Amino acid sequence: MPRSENQKFKILYLMRMLSEQTDGDHIITMQEILAELERHDIRAERKSIYSDIETLRQFGMDIGVKKEPPAGYYLASRDFELPELKLLVDAVQTSRFITAEKGRELTGKREKLASSREALQLQRQVYVSNRVKTMDKGVDGNVDKIHAAMLADSTISFRYFVWTVDKEPKMKRDGGKYLVSPWGLVRDNGNYYLAGYDSEGKKVKFYRVDRMADVGLTGNPREGNAEFGQFDVADFTKKAFDMSDGEEKVIKLWMDNQLAGAIIDRFGMDVPMRPVDRDTFQAKITVKVSTGFYGWLAGLGKGVRIVSPREEAGNYQKYLKRLLKEYK
Repeated sequence: MPRSENQKFKILYLMRMLSEQTDGDHIITMQEILAELERHDIRAERKSIYSDIETLRQFGMDIGVKKEPPAGYYLASRDFELPELKLLVDAVQTSRFITAEKGRELTGKREKLASSREALQLQRQVYVSNRVKTMDKGVDGNVDKIHAAMLADSTISFRYFVWTVDKEPKMKRDGGKYLVSPWGLVRDNGNYYLAGYDSEGKKVKFYRVDRMADVGLTGNPREGNAEFGQFDVADFTKKAFDMSDGEEKVIKLWMDNQLAGAIIDRFGMDVPMRPVDRDTFQAKITVKVSTGFYGWLAGLGKGVRIVSPREEAGNYQKYLKRLLKEYK
């Protein structure tokens, strides 16, 4: 049989057919394989296809065979199964720091990890109430530079801004540069934060990645290794509200029973809880006291009360009174 110029691509086309057209519920028959190869000006015999399939199996592809009519071949497993890909797509769709445009691009790339039929199930839009996408298209670039700085053991410089009522960025420090040693990235409440060591303040601080501009590596070695080594980021994010720092306190709350889920969702299954009476339980939590914490409490409504420390109950009462004054 005369060989065409495309003959050397035969096994690659076969691999693509199995990856794109088959899964556990869909096969490709030998006739379909031969016809598809013919479309690419590749003539092949059944015997050579058997040999190529065995080669692909040895290479690591989990190729199954369906023997009952109609007989055929399929890719039995992949690096990412469909439920895992759905989770990844949902995570992208609900992330504030990923723009809608970048979300569609990432979803399109993930579709290539599934068969064409399975990819249709990844074309989904997940909505999360009260959550909007960031307007900053440079977050992925900032993240890349931060990772590069950590790998190079380098401090970074950047400018930091807040949004004005005119929807314009206003640079803090009059546009002056921040110099920070990056030690990690944290995702909290739909936002990306840089966990870095501020040499001037001699403490670990957090910065919203989508509010960082002109990020660059300085080439100077990072500082704060000892301090950050003793800093538990996961513990901080559990205790802090909206990543706001504050004095750490142990707070005892009396709460209506229907609010048990709110406590577990925020503080995990290890949070100490015990019944007070038939309708109420006590929870003991450790938090960074801030207006973010008070706002969280207020959002739970009248079914929650601070019972100790008394000083903190008074501070929360003052916070609520200040809010109430705005409506008099």
